[in-house]
Amino acid sequence: MFRPSAKPLSGRYLSFAEREEIALLRAQGQSMQEVARRLGRAASTISRELRRNAATRSGGLEYRATTAQWHAERAARRPKPTKLALNAALRTYVEERLTGAVVAPGGAAVPGPTVAWKGRRHGPRQDRRWANAWSPEQIARRLPVDFPDDETMRISHEAIYQALFVQGRGALRHELTACLRTGRVLRTPRARTRRRGKTFISPDIMISQRPAEAADRAVPGHWEGDLILGLGSSAIGTLVERTTRFTLLLHLPRMTGHGHEGRVKNGPALAGHGAEAVRDAITRTIITLPEALRRSLTWDQGAEMAQHANLRVDAGVQVYFCDPHSPWQRGTNENTNGLLRQYFPKGTDLSVHSAEAIAAVAATLNARPRKTLGWKTPAEAFDKLLRSANEHHVATTT
Repeated sequence: MFRPSAKPLSGRYLSFAEREEIALLRAQGQSMQEVARRLGRAASTISRELRRNAATRSGGLEYRATTAQWHAERAARRPKPTKLALNAALRTYVEERLTGAVVAPGGAAVPGPTVAWKGRRHGPRQDRRWANAWSPEQIARRLPVDFPDDETMRISHEAIYQALFVQGRGALRHELTACLRTGRVLRTPRARTRRRGKTFISPDIMISQRPAEAADRAVPGHWEGDLILGLGSSAIGTLVERTTRFTLLLHLPRMTGHGHEGRVKNGPALAGHGAEAVRDAITRTIITLPEALRRSLTWDQGAEMAQHANLRVDAGVQVYFCDPHSPWQRGTNENTNGLLRQYFPKGTDLSVHSAEAIAAVAATLNARPRKTLGWKTPAEAFDKLLRSANEHHVATTT
């Protein structure tokens, strides 16, 4: 009999008391869904428990709490030898698809260059080299195709990652991480990625809290914004009105000392698109509009919008933030940024453009007829809104 673990089980795992309850409820003829509801567990957890830890000596799958606990404690004992360490054929298959040479049509191996990884933001990486470089998931999914009748040739992608990243798991050499597409030699803990949320964003200013009138474009005055970036950390700000597609461009010149002075901790962003610079540029641009045409502004979660609270006070516009990695939530702005790349291509220095040149591009874009506006131009549609807003303002003040 296996000794119980010295460490108490966390709430993630079923306890012996829960297993006794499962056995009692099943004996009473309760369904797995009902057992799960009474225990406060997922139905899949109960199903997996009944399948894995049932007693099989009688020839069926009879569930008894003591036998189930014995099976669970036996499976939980560590360390266990890995599949790759025990199965030489499986290990060879995995290694060949990770590291196998790139072969020319004539059959000759093409070694390719060894390229040093220069990125500093993402932690240590292995130097890149040419190889088959199948991902662990591709390898795991291909095994049933290549060996449909051999159940020993099965492994999960997670087990391959564990063999590469975890010291002491053996089987795969640590240097094979160079064949992963990321080249990452250490795994990023999930807890670390969860902490990456922006401290200046709270749930009450997420896009889910934005008024419904902004989503259907029926009410004008709701804007989307972003930065388009260029060479040398240069940038131009873009604001697009959702109803008319009218575009305003923000001139963000570099500050004095950029490229010559060292970076000052907590100092201004000399590249010209820090939080204060973007706040001031938006305020200067949008404050000239009637209040009815500056209802809200939707932005991504970039740090340039850290001063959104001050922007709300200075410009009278409520700022909302998209969910992480969700550019489609600002689809109008993303589409406009694509149009602007005709004038400001990627990989070019955007700081060479004067405020007058940027304004000319905005006027050109606003003079293009749009199918979605019935072939009117954004300038014509926005001018109609301006006249209507001014007439309403005059009517309410007389």
